[in-house]
Amino acid sequence: MYKIVAKRELAPTVKLFEISAPLVANKAKAGQFIILRIDEKGERVPFTIADWSREKGTVTIVILEVGKTTRQLGAMKEGDHVLNFVGPLGKPAEIENYGTTVCVGGGVGIACIYPEVRALKAAGNRVVSIIGARSKNLLIFEEEIRKFSDEFYIATDDGSKGHRGFVSDILQTLINTNKHIDRVITVGPPIMMKVIANLTRPYGIRTVASLNPIMVDGTGMCGSCRVIVGGETKFACVDGPEFDAHLVDFDHLIARNRRYVEEEALSLRNYEEATSKCRKL
Repeated sequence: MYKIVAKRELAPTVKLFEISAPLVANKAKAGQFIILRIDEKGERVPFTIADWSREKGTVTIVILEVGKTTRQLGAMKEGDHVLNFVGPLGKPAEIENYGTTVCVGGGVGIACIYPEVRALKAAGNRVVSIIGARSKNLLIFEEEIRKFSDEFYIATDDGSKGHRGFVSDILQTLINTNKHIDRVITVGPPIMMKVIANLTRPYGIRTVASLNPIMVDGTGMCGSCRVIVGGETKFACVDGPEFDAHLVDFDHLIARNRRYVEEEALSLRNYEEATSKCRKL
């Protein structure tokens, strides 16, 4: 059992959990993920590691409440326990001194890109960070990322903070102004990463995307997380989760991520009905 030692609401449907998992914390590196299961009847859900403390033996994850499991997890409190917490899984991010690296994070992907921003800065890069969300109340990890960035930009869909528009607008402006860019790293919704990849491809800017397919075992055996990269089938859990964004078939990824939409909606509806009955008792 793994204890929730801290919980914090970052945005209305976005919550941060710090979970006691010393063995995972001791090995965690930027870009890796964990798979947790709340209880014996729960599904296995992957979450990218947002931070860790080897001293405290804790791992931090950030969740967006969109389905049954994330709603159930979001309702848990400090002191509660999850049954399984497996990791660190996946290959760590490639961290070297590339020169000028632009880190683009969207939605909860902002939290996921934070360890990479920190590691890239420590490796001597000039780090330019761009984070985006639908509105300012959904922006997370703003100060954490700003702290390790040489340049820092915000984009919101509704213009409530920073640039009104998308993170890709800011990246395009940087390119248009002849900003030298050696590498782009992007973490967020697949459609955002697809746009970023399409933007940088004509300029030949090396671009890396952290993929987020549906996973089950996280060890390459079930094949649920298979993605198409450069025309070849890859397993995001063991071959990734980070890949050359210019080679990723994002349309295939988006389609596969929607293959359980009806089942997920039914599971959420059953969970909400069950919790509603409990509240009335």
